[in-house]
Amino acid sequence: MDTVTDLISNVKRYSGLDATAVADARLVLCDLDGCLMAEGRSFFDTANFVEACGERLWIISNCSDTTALIMSQRLAGLGINVPADRILLAGEITLNYLAETEKVRRVQLFADVSLIEHAKTLGLDLTSDSPDAFLMCRDPGVTVDTMGQILTGVAKDIPLWVANEDLSHPGHDNQPIAETGALLAALLAIRPDLLWRSLGKPGPTMLRMALARSGLNARDAVFVGDNILTDGRAASALGIPFIHIQRRGGQ
Repeated sequence: MDTVTDLISNVKRYSGLDATAVADARLVLCDLDGCLMAEGRSFFDTANFVEACGERLWIISNCSDTTALIMSQRLAGLGINVPADRILLAGEITLNYLAETEKVRRVQLFADVSLIEHAKTLGLDLTSDSPDAFLMCRDPGVTVDTMGQILTGVAKDIPLWVANEDLSHPGHDNQPIAETGALLAALLAIRPDLLWRSLGKPGPTMLRMALARSGLNARDAVFVGDNILTDGRAASALGIPFIHIQRRGGQ
């Protein structure tokens, strides 16, 4: 028995993207890595799927190393046209939430330069020695010394935010590429009682945002993703049917 699938309601499995599977949906929420692209390259079935979905398609991704605008431009270079206002990325969404909802002003941010620049446009102070919060995104620059800084700060009750809890995302050959959650796992290995917050999947925050911005309801939507533990659980939390893409290597 597939105990994971048993916890996720209304699941259908496909070996690739299939426009007929979402033909009746008014809103198509779709993961990015492992579904539409991997390692900066689209899959053979991506362009046709995106074209068939048209304005119904929203990208909901745990990506935490760039902004929606930059991602939209990257996709356009691959012949995939999805405007930035229909792309929700966990790193950028978390930064926006900290600035606009939590009203945080001082953040110690571990992220790619594009998110650092975005944080500055939000008016966040990234240089303070007394941050109001830590935010960890997918940052290859995180080291054991950096982790020490985070753990020291958390011990002083500075909140830790993590863009997503994914250990990895799939490459084109289906081999894992380390993600933000791998950094979190390293911190947990040192401090098992570590507390953190995340707006990324499997939480349904970004899905709710897409519903609100599109003006549609969960019954109008379908979610397409390759990770049943994150995508599937996020969809199930809102009662949205889930299409599980199970690609094989080399596609």
